[in-house]
Amino acid sequence: MNKLAVVAFGGNALLKSDQKGTISEQEANVYETCTHLVDLIKAGYDIVIGHGNGPQVGNVLLQHEAGEKTFGIPKMPIDVCVAETQGSIGYMIEQQLRNVLYKADMERDIITIITQVLVDKNDKAFKNPTKPIGPYYSKEEADILSKNKGDVFAEDPRGRGFRKVVASPRPVRINNRKTIEKIARDGQIVVTVGGGGIPVQYVDGKRLEGIDAVIDKDLASSMLASQIRADEFYILTDVSKVYIHFNTPKQKALDRITVEEAKQYLKEGHFTEGSMAPKVRAAIEFIENGGKRCIITQAADLGLPDCGTRIVLN
Repeated sequence: MNKLAVVAFGGNALLKSDQKGTISEQEANVYETCTHLVDLIKAGYDIVIGHGNGPQVGNVLLQHEAGEKTFGIPKMPIDVCVAETQGSIGYMIEQQLRNVLYKADMERDIITIITQVLVDKNDKAFKNPTKPIGPYYSKEEADILSKNKGDVFAEDPRGRGFRKVVASPRPVRINNRKTIEKIARDGQIVVTVGGGGIPVQYVDGKRLEGIDAVIDKDLASSMLASQIRADEFYILTDVSKVYIHFNTPKQKALDRITVEEAKQYLKEGHFTEGSMAPKVRAAIEFIENGGKRCIITQAADLGLPDCGTRIVLN
């Protein structure tokens, strides 16, 4: 039996911070990221792909707002916008990965599953929005939008500007996980839990409905990886390794750390929210729920010996 790996694409794999977000830009980014999956597939891994949607879902929300203001077209809530981006990003990943596999003389079915993820409507995250979505703004622009629309903004830890933040509740259950595992273990590639999944809740204990939030894609991918008994969990980001004392003279790359060391670094505040902290938490949860190892790295390093930061039990 092949090893099973869940690979979570970071936002940078789809759209870089200095880009406008044209389809040609996004397709080129996705193609480049997918080229690095070939080594994993050749090494005997079955692959499940999760992905972020922070920039895209924010842009879709802006498009809906502009359509309502200009043409009177009713804007859709965040959960519907997440569903839209699951479809559009899944389409791009399917298409570009198929192009990559064709060039490598490989054949796989690639299936995108529009995935609903159950959350708790009483999650404390709804009172403390932290998940960044959409484009970057200057401080002045963010202040104006906050005053006029009531949106909440937070400064990017790398100084790239301010982004709108929304509630990010923890995932509770991922729908269709058994089917996802079955398809993947049959040797096909599944794209799922896009943007962390469409956040839904039960009303009166028996009726599902969407809820305004964006689930962290790394936590959702971690839960999925655990539930489908994946051997390894890869979190792709825009840095080669995890660092402590990041962006200071004492900056240090971490090659291999245990779960306890990762918890200690989190406690000491080495990882910022909206950036590396959720990734490290997702890695910890995967290992504590039976996973063998989690690797946090950039896509270009996939397949290299000892790539990225490897988080293990002990």
